Amino acid sequence: MTNNASGEAVRAIAKDLDLLAAQELTRGGPAAKQLNKMFKHHYAVSTVGLWSRYPLSETKPLDVGMGWPRALRAVVTTPKGKVTVYVMHLASARPGHTTSRDVSLARARELVDADPSKRILLLGDLNTATTDRGMSGLTPPLTDAQSEAGDGFGFTWPAEFPITRPDHILHRGMTATEAGVAPATGSDHRAAIASLRF
Repeated sequence: MTNNASGEAVRAIAKDLDLLAAQELTRGGPAAKQLNKMFKHHYAVSTVGLWSRYPLSETKPLDVGMGWPRALRAVVTTPKGKVTVYVMHLASARPGHTTSRDVSLARARELVDADPSKRILLLGDLNTATTDRGMSGLTPPLTDAQSEAGDGFGFTWPAEFPITRPDHILHRGMTATEAGVAPATGSDHRAAIASLRF
């Protein structure tokens, strides 16, 4: 996101949300400052972050195979129970060059498989289209909110004329009741959004 637009973009997207995950954020930048004002609870690692209306606990940074943390895990205590949330920005993929991305997808699957939590929410830019065979490593065991409750493909990138969906909301132990895409002024991605119930 550009510095001028990022604060306004997150304000518009976040106003009715209980949770918001962001990638490629600058700590102390306009978007992060705006989110810190809107949400009582937040945790950020490197360029990824989670903002919540509910308390966060058991927060920790995660390395998804890139040699540095570009993911996080946190437990959100909602009025209806706890949800373990992962926010991830996986390695980029280019035509013919998917090895790093595939390694980070495999690491994401390992983290999910090792997590005994009843409810899991995985949010982020996975640099993997819904139709990519690499997604079969995560769906299942997780369910794609857009596939479950959205209309259409829910493409998010590039923002001006989206042709693919690298941004995902995946879950376990919940049901998606709505899913879609929202504009994100100043970003090169649109925002993936969803409502879930226990």
